[in-house]
Amino acid sequence: MDRASVTFVAARLPAYFFLPNAVRESWLKRTEKRRSMDIPLAVRARGITKYFGDVVALDGIDLDVAPGRIHGVVGPNGAGKTTLLGLLLGLAVADSGSLEILGVPVGRALAAPDGVAGFVDGPGLYPSLTARRNLAAIIALRGRDAPTAGIDEVLDEVGLTDVADDRVRGFSLGMRQRLGLAAALLTMPRLLVLDEPANGLDPAGKNHVHRVLTRLAAAGTAVVISSHRMDDVDALCPEVTIVSRGRVAFSGPVDKLRAESGQVAYRLVTTDPDAAREAAIATPGVHLADGPNAGQRAGGDALVVRAAVAALDELVVRLVRAGIAVRELAPVTSPLEAAFLALTEQPEDDR
Repeated sequence: MDRASVTFVAARLPAYFFLPNAVRESWLKRTEKRRSMDIPLAVRARGITKYFGDVVALDGIDLDVAPGRIHGVVGPNGAGKTTLLGLLLGLAVADSGSLEILGVPVGRALAAPDGVAGFVDGPGLYPSLTARRNLAAIIALRGRDAPTAGIDEVLDEVGLTDVADDRVRGFSLGMRQRLGLAAALLTMPRLLVLDEPANGLDPAGKNHVHRVLTRLAAAGTAVVISSHRMDDVDALCPEVTIVSRGRVAFSGPVDKLRAESGQVAYRLVTTDPDAAREAAIATPGVHLADGPNAGQRAGGDALVVRAAVAALDELVVRLVRAGIAVRELAPVTSPLEAAFLALTEQPEDDR
C-alpha cells in the first residue's frame, strides 16, 4: 500500500482511533454516558407514595428504567408491586411524588401514556371470542389511525398461531398470559409493563416469553416485569428493584445484589462426612447450619454449611489437602434468593 493510500485510510478513521488504549476506552465510556444522558428514561419515579384508605401501599418509591432494558420489580405478596405497575400503566395515580413516563410528566388523569402497554392482575380478555378476534377487538378499540402490528405477526411471536381460532375460555393460564403479551405487542410499545408474565407458564413457554422480551429490549423497548420469584428475575433481568412493605429495599444491578448476598447455605457431600464436618468447624467463617449435627438436616451423608464465598473456598482447599473428595457442593438457596429473603424478612424498624 503506497503512502497516499495510507493517508486516505487514516483520514477516514475517527480521531480516537489514534489514542492510547486506556485513553480511548475512557473516552468511549464518557461518550456513551453523554449519549445515554441525552435519551430520556422510560420511567423516572421520585418519592412515589400511594394510599388506599389508611393503608400505605407505596412509601417514597424511586425507580429508574432506561430504554432497551429489562427491569424486574420483585417483592413478597402484598409488597406493592402490582400497585406500582398500575401507576406506570395509568390505572391509578400517585398521592404524592413525581412520575415521568417516556420523558413526559404524568398528571392526575387515569390514562396510559402513549407508547405504554401491558397488564396487571392478568390480561383482560373476552373468553367467548377466539384469540384472533380478541386481538381484532383491541385494534378496533384503538381506532383506525392508531399504529398497530399485524395480528398474525404477534400471534406467531408468542407461539399461539396454532390456536389462533380457538375460543379463549378453553385456554390454560399460560396461554392466556401469552395472549395478553400478544395484545400488548399489537401497540408496538416503547414501554412494556407486565405483572407476573411467567405465571402459569411451563418451562418451554417461559423460555419462549423470555426470548420475546429479550428481542424487544434489544430493539429499544423498555420492559418492566414483576415477580415474586428471584429465579425468574435472574434469568431475564440485568437490573432489579426489591420492594418490601411498600418501600424500596434494593435497586440496582442483579450482579451487585448477588455479590452482597453474604453468607449462603450450601449442601456439601464428601467421601468422609465426619472429617468434612470437623474441617467445616475448624474453618473461619464457615458455620454448620444447625450446630454440630447439621449434617442430618440434608439427609444421608450431606452437610449443610453457611458461609460467604471466600470462606467456602478456604473450606474446599482444606478438604482437598486432607484427601477428602468433594462430590457435591451446591447452594440450598441461590445467592439471589438469600439476598431477597434477608432484605424482605427483616423487621421494618431495622431498615
